[in-house]
Formats: sequence, structure tokens, C-alpha cells
Amino acid sequence: MSLRTSYTLLAPVYDAIVSSATRPFRRISLAALESPTASQQILLAGIGSGLDIPELPIGPCYVGIDLTPAMLWRAQRRNTQLNQTLLHCGDVHQLPYADNSFDTVLMHLILAVVPDSHAALREAVRVLKPGGHLHIVDKFLRPGERAWGRRLVNHVLRHIATRTDVVFEDLHARQPQLQLLHDQPLDPTGWFRFIRLQKIPLSEEKRAS
Repeated sequence: MSLRTSYTLLAPVYDAIVSSATRPFRRISLAALESPTASQQILLAGIGSGLDIPELPIGPCYVGIDLTPAMLWRAQRRNTQLNQTLLHCGDVHQLPYADNSFDTVLMHLILAVVPDSHAALREAVRVLKPGGHLHIVDKFLRPGERAWGRRLVNHVLRHIATRTDVVFEDLHARQPQLQLLHDQPLDPTGWFRFIRLQKIPLSEEKRAS
């Protein structure tokens, strides 16, 4: 089943499943936005049904993108009242934006959903300005963590809604321009994490190495 098909089917019940359980996590990420101003461009990659929209600080220009029209329709209903987010239908694996376009990229509950987490993170880094910040909220295994139960259910869940076997450190290792600033467990098990990174110019990264 394709991601678009599965989330079209899940769209009517998505908020009931996800909203209250993840609201505290998403609020922590949004609270970490640094002095947002009207000149800032902030991308919500995989905006889904727009659960973040009511929580967004007033000021910046927000752009949200999602693969599924049924989810974007729900995001637009939230957006009508606030009128602050531009919504686009598109694939986070191939973002339709120029290099170095955004001051901040938010990836809330998307890296462990998409089929190719490496490609999605690579695209986020591409469109992020040097010095810009990337906020990630998602569920990740730790390096070397066995978690047999999570790995086992992944064989089923990855075809329906989400993956449960993604290791963030593996993703980070392939993006040398990303400097880790903050890594915070969000639940007692440490499965859900808030991760904040900064994109440094590749030339600077090479000098530092």
C-alpha cells in the first residue's frame, strides 16, 4: 500500500489517534524556535492534518507540504482561521523548493513515516539555509538497541502508517553539515525524541575536520 493511499484512509481518524498523544512533544519543538520574526521562512515538512498550525508563533512565513490531499484538506480547515501557512501538495523526498530557502525546517512525525528517511532528511538539509535550524520530533531506536518487538511490528506497520526501526544516528551520519545542538527524550522509554540541529556551511565542516 502506498503512503498516500494509507494516509488517505487514515485521514478521518488521524487526529483522534495522534493529536493529544503528541501535542506536548510538538509544543516543546515549537517553543524552541528562536525569536521568530516576519522575515523568517519556516518549512513544515510533512505537515499532515496541520496539528501544528494552531501552535505556531505569530510572525514568520510558514510553508507546509504533504503528500496526501486528504490530510492537506484538514490542514486547510485549521489554516482558514489563522491564515498564516502556505500549503503545498508534494513529496518530502523531492521538495519543490530552491537550495537554502528556509531559516528553519520542522520535521514532526515524518522521518519515521516516509519510505526513505535518508532522502527526506537530505532534502530538508538542502533547502535549509546555512546557519539554519532543523527541529525533529519522532520515534527512533538507539544505535545497537535490539527492541525486537518494535522491529517485528515494523514489518506490518511500515506498510500502513509508520516505521518503528529508524535509527536517527544512522541518518545523521550521512549528513555532515548537520551539527547536533540538542537531543531530548520525550517519553519515559526515550523512544520519542526532540532533536535540534544546525546546518553549517560544508566548507566550514571540512575545515573543522
